[in-house]
This record gives sequence, structure tokens and C-alpha cells, in this order.
Amino acid sequence: MPVRSVVFATAEDLATQTALEIARGLRAAASAGRRYLLGCPSGRSATRTFRVLAEVVAERRIPVSGLVVVALDAYVQTVAGRFVPVPADRHHSCERYVTTEVVGPLNRGLRPPDRIPAAQIWVPGPDRPADLDARIREHGGMDLLILASGSGDGHVGFNGPGSARQSVTRVVRLEDSTRRDNLRTYPAFGSVGEVPTHGVTMGIATMADLAHRAVLLLPGAEKAAAFRRVRRCRDYDPQWPSSVVAACADGVVYADVSAAHGRD
Repeated sequence: MPVRSVVFATAEDLATQTALEIARGLRAAASAGRRYLLGCPSGRSATRTFRVLAEVVAERRIPVSGLVVVALDAYVQTVAGRFVPVPADRHHSCERYVTTEVVGPLNRGLRPPDRIPAAQIWVPGPDRPADLDARIREHGGMDLLILASGSGDGHVGFNGPGSARQSVTRVVRLEDSTRRDNLRTYPAFGSVGEVPTHGVTMGIATMADLAHRAVLLLPGAEKAAAFRRVRRCRDYDPQWPSSVVAACADGVVYADVSAAHGRD
């Protein structure tokens, strides 16, 4: 059976539904006295969801101190012949994105004991990247994995076309198609030549095997090709990596009308 898909009237409706699902999970985890692991992409597709989530948890007074934000990917650079994380103050830093777009709004106005601590922001590192997988496994898996798809090549995280189903979190060389897609994600890049050539990414197996539920967000007409490709998938297609949602235990595609019908 093809992966289930749900079409919303607007991108705002899509974001609201996703945010409400996260909020319900946070409340349930807090009531059970456990952490809630949320896999988070960086980029435009999920930004609206995180904005709505901050509004919902503030309005409903949902505890967030148990939230663990698990980043899907991060750019790296080469220093003295080895890969190191991009400095956190750079515009394309994953750590900066997660801190400013996800954690910062959720922590706003809270007393220190009620905030998400820095130790619960997990960003994959280039030294021992597979440690992220072990850490997720030790905590029982990701409660919810939010996914986004490259418009031109279907990359998910930094997994480009051809990524193996059994791949784990690792350092990869970025496909040129992925780097072109990311010019739109990070407009401060002046040209594709300024986009880093390498990154560390959560693996396809990490996503498929360690998430209890996965939601692929496809808002906007530019995601029409991704919607057409993924909605027919019954399993992972390495030529379109965001199809990993079809390999997840409880995967679903959330698209808006623009993506589903390919119009603005």
C-alpha cells in the first residue's frame, strides 16, 4: 500500500496540524514523566510549524522541559585536514537554526527550570556521527520525526539520491543538486560555490528504524514534484530519498493544496 497522504487547504493548516500533534505528544510525555524526542529538519518547510508550536504550548501551558530536539543534519567544514562543525554564529549553522527557530521561541518567558536545556539539543557531529544513532536508541527512539524534501532531488537531511537504505548517521559529500536546493533555504549564500560541500546527516536507516512516527511536510507549489514522487511509494526509493517516510513504521505525508496540485 502506498504511503498515506493528507492534503490541507493551506500551508498554515498543515503547520497547525503538525504543531498540535507535537503538542499532544509533549503533554503525554510530560504526564508520563519521560522525555519526548523530536527529529527536526532545518529549513523552510518546518519553520512555520515551529512558530505555531511555540504559540500552542504557551497558550496551553504545555511543559517543554522534557523535549529533546534531534537535528537531522549539519554543515561541516575542513580545518587542518579534518571535518569540524560550522561555527554556531554562521547563517547556515544547524545549531543556530535549532536554537533560534525551535528552542528559543519555546523557552521564551519560561523560568530556567522549565526551559529546554542546551544538553537536550542533539546535533550530529563529524567526529563520531553514529553516536547519534546510539543515543536515540538508548532513549527508546524518536517519538516523532519531522521530515522535509529537497525540491529538485528529493534529498532528506543531507541524504542525496543513491543513499543506501542501511545508511546510518555519517559525514557525506553533498550532491550539487542538494547544494542548489539549499541556495533557497539559505539565501545569504551568494552562489552555489559558497554552499559547503560536506555535511553530517542522520542516516536513512536511522530515520526508518528509530522513529515511532514520521511526517513528511510538503508545503507550497515547489514541492509538487516531491508529492508526486513520494505519494506513490510503498517503500524507500533511493533515487528520491525523502521517500524514506514510506519505510517508517507510521509514516504520513502532509501536503497543502499547492503541493498536491502543483499551483500557487
